Amino acid sequence: MFLYKVKYHLLSAFFKFFYNIHRNIKIGKKTNWRKSFSLICEKNGFIFIGNSTFFNNNCTIVSKRKVYIGDKCLFGENVKIYDHNHKFNIKNIPIKDQGYTSSEISIGNNCWIGNNVLILKGAKIGNNCVIGAGLINDFQVKDNSIVKRSGTNYVIEEIKYAEN
Repeated sequence: MFLYKVKYHLLSAFFKFFYNIHRNIKIGKKTNWRKSFSLICEKNGFIFIGNSTFFNNNCTIVSKRKVYIGDKCLFGENVKIYDHNHKFNIKNIPIKDQGYTSSEISIGNNCWIGNNVLILKGAKIGNNCVIGAGLINDFQVKDNSIVKRSGTNYVIEEIKYAEN
């Protein structure tokens, strides 16, 4: 297990060096990821990832506008973040030719994003939040909140912190 972790820390450091050369991508110190991490930043896009953030296997971030991720966040496997979506409202033009709509995404500090979460344009997640596995988020989540599924509905609750 130790060698496995060392391998991915070294690979992250190597790729972080090249990502940070890109003028529209900034990655903080002690941020790392496991296999199949992908950052795609279009010409006018911008991706900022804070310090000490961790991405598990198969995470993807694609930006045409702006994606901001704070410090000390944890991302489960298969998390996908897209700050844009295809336009599809003109009947006689193929969807692929209609362009995109986009809106910034922000994720605060000390957040845990569970496995298989999809974060879409316009999402604003506050500090100290938990987004439950398998959810789709394109809305605002206040600081110190947990978002989870209850049947077919989303439930947003305030996190109840334990006494130290």
